[in-house]
Amino acid sequence: MLNTISKPFKRVVLGLLIINLIVLSFIFKAGNTQSYNEQQVRGAIVKIYSVRNRPNYQKPWETVFKRSTGSGFVINDDQILTNAHVVADQTFVEVRRHGQARRYKAHIISVAHEVDLAILSVKNENFFSGVTPLKLADLPEIRQEVTVYGFPTGGSALSTTRGIVSRIEHRYYAHSSELFLAAQIDAAINSGNSGGPVLNGNGQIVGVAMQTRTSADNIGYMVPAPIIRHFLEDLEDGSLDGFPGLGLIYQWMGNPGMKRKYGVSRNQTGIFVRHILPESPAAGLIREGDVILAIDGHPIADDGTVIFQQEDRTIFNYYVDIHQINETVSVELLRNSKPQKVVLKLDKQKQDFRLVSLEQYDQQPRYFIYGGIVFTPLTKNLIKSWGSNWSKTAPKELLMELSNWPSTEKKEV
Repeated sequence: MLNTISKPFKRVVLGLLIINLIVLSFIFKAGNTQSYNEQQVRGAIVKIYSVRNRPNYQKPWETVFKRSTGSGFVINDDQILTNAHVVADQTFVEVRRHGQARRYKAHIISVAHEVDLAILSVKNENFFSGVTPLKLADLPEIRQEVTVYGFPTGGSALSTTRGIVSRIEHRYYAHSSELFLAAQIDAAINSGNSGGPVLNGNGQIVGVAMQTRTSADNIGYMVPAPIIRHFLEDLEDGSLDGFPGLGLIYQWMGNPGMKRKYGVSRNQTGIFVRHILPESPAAGLIREGDVILAIDGHPIADDGTVIFQQEDRTIFNYYVDIHQINETVSVELLRNSKPQKVVLKLDKQKQDFRLVSLEQYDQQPRYFIYGGIVFTPLTKNLIKSWGSNWSKTAPKELLMELSNWPSTEKKEV
C-alpha cells in the first residue's frame, strides 16, 4: 500500500514526522529547566534543631519550653541563612547537613525579625568542608518555575517540591506582622520547610520559604531576593540597622472631588498626607494636606501603588524598603496646587512609628508589680496571648490601641 503513495506525499509525511520530533524534543527540554548540580545544592542544605524558652505574656515571670525544627542553607563566608522564626527565643541550636548524621552546635550571628531572616554559623570547620555555597539571584518573574528544598514534617530526609511564582506583592509577614514584599508560590511549604531555599533553574536563590496560607490550598510565600539582599548588605558594616520608615499617615486619592479640592489635575495621581508622626524624616519638609505624586521618580497611583517590575504593581513603600538606614529618598508633591520636590533622610526604622510594639522575640517582657497588681507595656504578644482567635477574644480597648499611632504626649501604652 505504501508503494502506491506518490514520492512528493512521502516527503511531506517524512517532513511532518521530523518536525514533530523536533517539537517534542524542545518541549522535553523546556519542561526540564534544571541546569545545576543537584548534589552540590543538596549538600548545602541543613536541618536546624532549636530549643527555645518562649515568654508567657499573661505571666511575664514564666517561660514555656519548646523544641522545633526548620531548614537552612549555606551561603558565603561559612554562614547559614534561615528564617528568624526558626530560631526565635532560642537557648540552644544545632544543625545537621543533608546526608550526614552528626549534629553541630550553631550560634546566631544576626536576626532580622521584621523580615523573618537570620544568619547562623558553626565554629567547627569540619561542618563546612566540601560545601558549595548557594548564590543569590534577582527577583523572579511571574510564572517562573522554582524548586523548594527543606526538611518538612513527616520525615527526616531532605524533600524537594516544585511550583511556579504566581504573585509578587507586599504581604504581612506572619512572624512580625510587618508589611514587606513577598512572593507567592504554589509549591508545598509545610512545617519544617521554613528557612529552606527557593531556587531557580540555575540553582540560584530567589527566595527563602517562609509561610503558608492555611485557609487555601497550595499557597505558600517566600522572602524574595531583594529583601534578602537588603538584609545581607545591611550587615556588611557589622551592624543590623533594619528597614527605614517614612512616618506618614496617608489616604488614597480616588475621589474626583477630593482631587479638585487639593488642586490635583485629571492626569495626575498620588496619595494625600493626613498626618506626620513625631520624629518622622518628613517633619518640616512634608506637611499635612500635601499630595505625594512620586517617590524616587516613580509615579504613585491613586491607590498608593507603583510599578516595580515590568507591569507588576505593589505599594509605594517598595521604594522606601530598598533603601538602607541613613540613605535618602526624593519625593515629588503638590502643595497648594504647586509642585515641589524634597529629599528625605531615612534615619528612622519602621518600628519607631508604632504606639504598640508588634511581635517581640529574644527578650523577656518588662513588668512591674505594685500592691499585688502587675503592670506591663502593651505589645501584640500580650494581645495574642488571648488565643488563636485573639482578634475576637482580646479586650476591645487593647485592640483599639493596637491600631493607634504615637504622639509627642503618648509613646507607649
